[in-house]
Amino acid sequence: MTASPRRWLMLALAPLVATMLVVAPVSPASAEPGGTSSTAEEEDEDALLSDVIEASNRRFVAAKAAVTKSTKAQAKLNTEIKNAEARRDKLIPEVNKIAREQYVTGNLSAVGFLLGANSSNDFLRKAISLEEINKLHDEKLRELNAAIETVADRKARLDAEVKAHKQNSALMKKQKDAAEKALQLVGGNTLTEGFVVANSPKAKAAPRNSSGGFSPEGCTETDPTTSGCITKRTLNMYKETKKAGFDLFVGCYRPGGPYEHPKGRACDWSLQKRGFSSAHNDKMMKYGNDLMAFLVRNADRLGIYYVIWYKKIWFPASGWKAYHGVSDHTDHVHVSML
Repeated sequence: MTASPRRWLMLALAPLVATMLVVAPVSPASAEPGGTSSTAEEEDEDALLSDVIEASNRRFVAAKAAVTKSTKAQAKLNTEIKNAEARRDKLIPEVNKIAREQYVTGNLSAVGFLLGANSSNDFLRKAISLEEINKLHDEKLRELNAAIETVADRKARLDAEVKAHKQNSALMKKQKDAAEKALQLVGGNTLTEGFVVANSPKAKAAPRNSSGGFSPEGCTETDPTTSGCITKRTLNMYKETKKAGFDLFVGCYRPGGPYEHPKGRACDWSLQKRGFSSAHNDKMMKYGNDLMAFLVRNADRLGIYYVIWYKKIWFPASGWKAYHGVSDHTDHVHVSML
């Protein structure tokens, strides 16, 4: 017995759910670089220069490896984004075409479409056609959404990789600069063999003239180390060096002779509590290295003219040079003031 058109309509419409082409924009999840970036820890105040250079170099190598890895990942993600966008762009017109057919044959006009059948067989054919159109539309729509989600996901990952790349590139530069600066401050690793505290206290700056320089000063202040006199600038250097913990024997003013001692503009810092003796152990060598580093690093603040230590002389304008004076200065650090 043939079912009535109304019954065929009820049977055909029961499994059908009207769909509309609504593609919501996909919001990329927030992504952070996953273990590709690192933050350099603050160096301990008592860390040796060699330790700082080694740590900086290790961080540099690790950051460089992370940058290389990130660069490869970015290239791969860019390819995936390009492919996903191509798939998305191909699917959009297909989905739109199916949507137009669905609009003509389905959704709001489905009842009219089915009731326009000439016979029961025609009605069934149209019902099946309508169901197939909706099924095809759903499949294409899922493909399109998947392509759009893939684009958004890969772009989010790419953003994370770019961020990690920038962080590690900055870290590379920071570690490279840190190692170079540490070496430059003490004239290179050959001078101290890395056996020097990496950081020095910041000294109180000596007064400057109106032009920002250091004017010549007379020997007007009582020398704390002798019965002679020293300049105000030399006295400030003496006090700041003592404050920094360099409290072994020191002599400043010395009558007669050339250079700065008789002018109250120089001090000799010994490596022991009394008198002078060449460095013959690690403790004495490290004391001389640390003292030299403190003076060089604060030279601009204190108004230092030059520093001599262990057969080397340092000038602000030229850095470290070999020294061939009467004394090889292996038993004390000499500092002269402007």
